[in-house]
Amino acid sequence: MPSYTHRLAHPADLPVIVDIYNSTIASREVTADTEPVSVESREKWFSDHNPDRRPLWVIHAADDTDAEPAVIGWMSYSNFYGRPAYSGTAELSIYIAEAWRGKGIGRYCLEQAIAFAPNIDVHTLLGFIFGHNEASLALFRKYGFDTWANLPRVANLDGIERDLIILGKRVA
Repeated sequence: MPSYTHRLAHPADLPVIVDIYNSTIASREVTADTEPVSVESREKWFSDHNPDRRPLWVIHAADDTDAEPAVIGWMSYSNFYGRPAYSGTAELSIYIAEAWRGKGIGRYCLEQAIAFAPNIDVHTLLGFIFGHNEASLALFRKYGFDTWANLPRVANLDGIERDLIILGKRVA
């Protein structure tokens, strides 16, 4: 099995982060965006990821020896609900380049995110996952995330109403 590494994302990584994100839109399984987003539209989102509290990591293959290894995925912690009382809770997002899906990057990201969360004073992790995204639901459940909420038919993707499942895990 390949091994992976990660680092904090730099502003120069934003175009590939956006490309990877946009590559998931057509599947209608991962994001509620229905049209590609632009790099410019994600600049504030990027700057909101403070490395000390809500890092945004890019993932590389550990055996990629290029001077600047290719970004093959990314993972972020985001604020939940944006109010101070929720500062110990973070939403996880994991996005993987199409050619690298199914190769263990999601597992790597979850393992790293769970282990690192206490370092940024996060005691609770959440995943917001569509009910029909069985692969992501299974992955999070494998790492001890439980269903904490089921929001039935809250998303409309191409005329099909979809459930949003919120999975949660206490990590500290």
